[in-house]
Amino acid sequence: MPPSKDRICYFYDQDVGTSYYGNNHPMKPHRLAMTHHLVLSYDLHRKMEVYRPRRSYPVEMTQYHAEDYVEFLSRITPDTASEHMQSMQRFNLGEDCPIFDGLFDFCKLYTGGSIDGAVRLNHGMSDIAINWSGGLHHAKKAEASGFCYINDLVLAILELLKHHARVVYIDIDIHHGDGVEEAFYMTDRVMCVSFHKYGDLFFPGTGGLSDIGKNQGKYYSVNVPLRDGIHDDGFQDIFQTVMSKVMETYRPGAIVLQCGADSLAADRLGCFNLSLDGHADCVKFMKKFGVPLLMTGGGGYTKSNVSRCWTNETAVLLDRKLPKDIPEHDFYYEYYADQDYKLKVEPTNYIENLNNKTYMHEVKKEVLENLRAIEHAPGVAMHEVPPDSMIPEFDEDDLNYDERYGGQFGLDKIVDRDDEYYDGDKDQDH
Repeated sequence: MPPSKDRICYFYDQDVGTSYYGNNHPMKPHRLAMTHHLVLSYDLHRKMEVYRPRRSYPVEMTQYHAEDYVEFLSRITPDTASEHMQSMQRFNLGEDCPIFDGLFDFCKLYTGGSIDGAVRLNHGMSDIAINWSGGLHHAKKAEASGFCYINDLVLAILELLKHHARVVYIDIDIHHGDGVEEAFYMTDRVMCVSFHKYGDLFFPGTGGLSDIGKNQGKYYSVNVPLRDGIHDDGFQDIFQTVMSKVMETYRPGAIVLQCGADSLAADRLGCFNLSLDGHADCVKFMKKFGVPLLMTGGGGYTKSNVSRCWTNETAVLLDRKLPKDIPEHDFYYEYYADQDYKLKVEPTNYIENLNNKTYMHEVKKEVLENLRAIEHAPGVAMHEVPPDSMIPEFDEDDLNYDERYGGQFGLDKIVDRDDEYYDGDKDQDH
């Protein structure tokens, strides 16, 4: 397979992987450290521009979120939580969305990665931006929800809208992307397309076929409600059918793809039955359109499978086929014995596929009928473009030798070219 010609930037900070929601909480940011180490073990970082995301500022968060909510998140700590129970109830902080040490710094990191990725796409500095720490799609304007505090996706989309008339948001997390949909429910400048489990009081309980947007946004919310046990073939059929029509009709200038890994088989909180390759096929399909693409993580609660998933999808974006044998690395023996140290997630036999042909036909029919109501992509009136969020700039002359060549700044700039044979200091030409 020929190497990818896309310029890909990848955001990661080791501090995001050390965040800890608490004992017995299903959200484990440690999965991000596992993903990063697996990316490194496959040498995928050599073919990307790797950046440490800057920490976003509270003023950037308030481009969407309420000021009092952001201010509260910035100062609340586990030690002071008991003194602010009324505010915690008001902002839906508690069991699902606990207060933990370093909470706001965690929010600043994952949000900064998504915003910076959007800025780089806007300026043509990258074709694809990857921030696996992002994708926290449930957070509302003034409320935490579903393990999510700040909605990095909404903030990144707002950034993209400064340069693009239309943005399509795609969500393949098993949970409905309700926070993003709510933010853009009454606009035609963002089309939100969510493929998710619906019914049986499954969280968050939204995302039915009839939820299509309101006012100017009518028909620009596209919900594809699915049932337990859907497998690769069924998921790909409806995904490719719907997204082909969306791209044909809406013609977005940028794509944001939330790749929640809880739609994989055997997820701790999930009930779908997708394989590793079935999940990645969504990424492969959207990449083919050649539209600027922001990739984020999301849900995923079986850590070893999450890291397999996002590493594999990093490789898909790079047009690389990875060996199934996972290379030995720091987390190798502790986490990957469950699948014999293989890069695979296989469908299970114990979950019934409740998505029969009749049901899938009816869902597809109604979704496509709604899309036909959009005769052409909406026009956008001319207006003054707000200033971009800042990409940190460095004057290399102001850096000392160690910082320039041995520090993080130097490492961030290293990308191996595919047309060069040289590979490392120990390589010998013959």
